[in-house]
Amino acid sequence: MYAAPPDLSTEVFAALPPSLHLMQSMSPWVRARGAGPLHSFLEGPAFDREGVLYCTDLAHGRIFRIDPAGRFSQACRYDGEPNGLKLHRDGRLFIADRRHGLMAMSPRDICPQALLAPEEARGLQGPNDLLFAANGDLYFTDQGDSALNRPTGRLCRLRRGAGRVETLVDELAGPNGLAFAPGERLLYLAVTRDNAIYSVPLDEAGRVGKVGRFIQLSGSPTGPDGLATDMRGNLAVVHAGLGSVWLFSAMGEPLLRIRSCAGRRTTNVAYGGPDRRTLYVTEAEQGVILAARMPEPGLPLYAHMKNDNEETP
Repeated sequence: MYAAPPDLSTEVFAALPPSLHLMQSMSPWVRARGAGPLHSFLEGPAFDREGVLYCTDLAHGRIFRIDPAGRFSQACRYDGEPNGLKLHRDGRLFIADRRHGLMAMSPRDICPQALLAPEEARGLQGPNDLLFAANGDLYFTDQGDSALNRPTGRLCRLRRGAGRVETLVDELAGPNGLAFAPGERLLYLAVTRDNAIYSVPLDEAGRVGKVGRFIQLSGSPTGPDGLATDMRGNLAVVHAGLGSVWLFSAMGEPLLRIRSCAGRRTTNVAYGGPDRRTLYVTEAEQGVILAARMPEPGLPLYAHMKNDNEETP
């Protein structure tokens, strides 16, 4: 339907050092994949206010800290399956953990703690990604093992200061990454097993309008994963397994293809750098963080908004 967009190259910003590879460890998630040992599986990049980049290791229950020079260090390791990660503006890390549900930790903590009461956490299939709204509400995807032949995934919300999970959209085939359009009246949702991006309109009270399929992708052995938006409303979409990130306009037209200079298993994205014009991409096959200079700065996230000590989850 559209001509192929121009290519944009990437470079390796940081690589997980061999000293942090865990080839001898077979977590339940790695064993269930049936593809042999993994040294790591990087996901969930997110920046704090000092420019430190955090990411998760889904394969081995680790959270890494990467300094502005690209040096990895292990922030924590615990018995979990951390996937998406976002920072709160008070500095806490919030984690979508496939095994334990929603979790949170201070950068000084040894390991994350459950955010939800046990009865709420029991209702989750396996959270994948999460995103704060400007008012502190937390949106997240509950993916579990949902697929086209088992459309049990959900888009959920945890209101600021509340402990009850709301289901906003259900019967989804692999809900994954999330990103707001500028103004937060539209939420983009990656649905991996449908190989598509859905648009979820929200009114001023947060009620969901008519959900639609915004972009239908093609190809890749997996589907779309992480998402991020820029100040002009352009949407960056990670196409997992294709080694690419697509940049689409707010009208859904392809603008750029950002190609991995490493492996094909691109997973998630985050804008960073002093001017927020560098797109950072986690690539799980080789265990690296890629970087590409973008035409527009990324949309500021909740972590970088002013803290007014309001009530939080």
